Amino acid sequence: MPSLRTIELVKATVPVLQEHGLTLTRHFYRRLFADTPELRNIFNMGNQAGGAQQQALAQAVLAYAQNIDNPAALAPVASRIAHKHASVGIRAEHYPIVGRNLLASIREVLGAAATDEIIDAWAEAYQALADVLLAAEAELYRASASAPGGWNGWREFVVERKEAESALITSFYLRPADGGRLPPFVPGQFVSVVQYIPELGHEQIRQYSLSEAPNDAYFRISVKREGTEPAGVVSNRLHDAVAVGDRIRVAPPYGDFFLHEDRDTPVVLVSGGVGLTPMISMLNALAATARRAVFVHGARNGRVHALKGHVEQLAGARAHVDNVVFYEAPTQDDVHGRDYHFAGVVDLERVRAMVELPEADYYLCGPVPFMLKQRDTLLGWGVARDRIHYEVFGPDQQIAA
Repeated sequence: MPSLRTIELVKATVPVLQEHGLTLTRHFYRRLFADTPELRNIFNMGNQAGGAQQQALAQAVLAYAQNIDNPAALAPVASRIAHKHASVGIRAEHYPIVGRNLLASIREVLGAAATDEIIDAWAEAYQALADVLLAAEAELYRASASAPGGWNGWREFVVERKEAESALITSFYLRPADGGRLPPFVPGQFVSVVQYIPELGHEQIRQYSLSEAPNDAYFRISVKREGTEPAGVVSNRLHDAVAVGDRIRVAPPYGDFFLHEDRDTPVVLVSGGVGLTPMISMLNALAATARRAVFVHGARNGRVHALKGHVEQLAGARAHVDNVVFYEAPTQDDVHGRDYHFAGVVDLERVRAMVELPEADYYLCGPVPFMLKQRDTLLGWGVARDRIHYEVFGPDQQIAA
């Protein structure tokens, strides 16, 4: 915990961060990549180009300043950051580089407002946060390396199978190239995949949820083609250039969004679009138990509805599993009652009798506005906040507060 004087000084910068935070983080990233260009291999340059990473960091810096004296409020975000850092290989030696450029950026952007005392306070605050993250990441690395079949860093996998799940999503079945065993993971977690992008001249890393329940045979990721560059450079390369038999490098499973398997209470999985990928892993695991599960999914139409047949088959074969589908814009080929149950966006009020279950856990994954809508509905019903779990694809944004 930083000193009381540091806490006082950092909290005093909140109004300045509210006004200039985005300018600060934009400057910081420009400075960081000029100072250490090799870090482009680690950072998602699609998020950089779109501004999402700068916005997320600005929010994170502001949240840290506002809650620097309340570690409990910061713990969920710190956990998520630690998992993401471990998945891309952030190490202790990276923290001084980031700290140096962050402090310099504060001084350069804020000018006279950034007194020596303010800079010193932020230096102490940054180191306190770095110590928390480093400890969490060290434990994640230790657990990954010591797990049966586990490892640290990158491991080569062979693409054993490649299967189109919809017009936009393709699944990749991956097995270790060394023939070794797979480590355990918890349904809902993700792996990182690295690809060299010729047009960028460097590597890029992306995280993809494991879309199959834990098993001894393979990892499966189901990847949505993200469209235009730079946001879609990795997904496009996986779709277009990676073939069966090719090798790709994969990091161990990480992520703090996962199915709570220590409970026997009902589970409601609510997803939109490609947000169904971690939910399929959870659903497959739940199907092998007697635990009540309701799978609520929204897609634009049947053309882009991935893994539809698989979910229907599970729901038909397991009495404890139900499936509800919303199509935002059904086509003439989509048959109501067969392909989908409701027209329009996912609206939990329309299926309240099915999904408002005693002591249920609710898992949300999809675009942030989608999850905010579901969260607000659940809170309005009186669902406890600690029973609402979410996953954001991309830079972290806190939605469950």
